[in-house]
Amino acid sequence: MTTTTATTTKTKWAIDPKHSEVQFKVKHLMISNVSGTFKLFNGDVQSEGEDFNNAKIHFEIDTNSVDTNLEERDNHLKSPLFLDAQKYPNITFDGLLQKKADNYQLVGDVTIHGVKKSITMEVEHTGTGKGRFGDTRSGFEVNGKINRKDFELNASILTETGSMVVGEEVKLHFDIQLIKQD
Repeated sequence: MTTTTATTTKTKWAIDPKHSEVQFKVKHLMISNVSGTFKLFNGDVQSEGEDFNNAKIHFEIDTNSVDTNLEERDNHLKSPLFLDAQKYPNITFDGLLQKKADNYQLVGDVTIHGVKKSITMEVEHTGTGKGRFGDTRSGFEVNGKINRKDFELNASILTETGSMVVGEEVKLHFDIQLIKQD
């Protein structure tokens, strides 16, 4: 949907969940990473014209859709020890995409487990083109990290030797494809 005012044209884009991924990694036993995805998410982007500088971003993730390829671990992550998916069914983000040299930064507020914090993530605009049905699409690769304890995800499970089972830093990686809305 494109609307025109006296000074600007707003272009609305929707995330294509069939061609997008929301991934995370966290250290396990402080020696290797465990990766996971969220299978259900949605969002939209509102930009001025075709440029994404200062575009408004809204994004939601369904916490019940966490998938680490191990049901027991997924259920643990959904439990009150971590995401508490029953009480906090969504992770939300609202912010702005800001042009930085050849790429962008995504700056805004994320709410996880009922706690809102400001974060900044690095964004590469990977291109814009036409889909097979003539629609306009644009791709982005988003990378960042958060500390889970900043969001009161405080479970501190230790091994017999005192090593942490789950690291505090969570690496985020999103491959996002947008579809321009007419």
